[in-house]
Amino acid sequence: MKTAAQLLKLKDLQNQQVHSIAPDAMVMEALKIMADKNVGALAVIENTQVIGVISERDYARKVVLQGRSSVGTPVRAIMSSPVVTADSQQSVERCMEVMTDSHLRHLPVVQDGKLIGLLSIGDLVKEALVEQAQLIRQLEHYIRGD
Repeated sequence: MKTAAQLLKLKDLQNQQVHSIAPDAMVMEALKIMADKNVGALAVIENTQVIGVISERDYARKVVLQGRSSVGTPVRAIMSSPVVTADSQQSVERCMEVMTDSHLRHLPVVQDGKLIGLLSIGDLVKEALVEQAQLIRQLEHYIRGD
């Protein structure tokens, strides 16, 4: 099974880039970055540390539904925090468990305390399906005696 770091390296170059925002930036800025980069979440970074994640879901639930302004609300007010992270050497399976148990759709991956990427539940499901397909092929070859 691959590690979180290996899975990050498999993502296409555009999706390998880590997108982040400061906690005191306004939500509107976060929305613009997410739209420009075609991502659903940003890591919130303060003093080189991941302190939260802001997602489209946070925006919908904590701004739109509560009648707040995207222009006047800081990211800090709606980000998901405390942040749950994965170590770069955690397996894809363990990352899926963490995300499922914590009801997360995005998981920051850290190595030596520094953010190296963000995995989505879609990234993990895609990898799990690839690994299952490989295992099935191996078992079929074994059964056939190839």
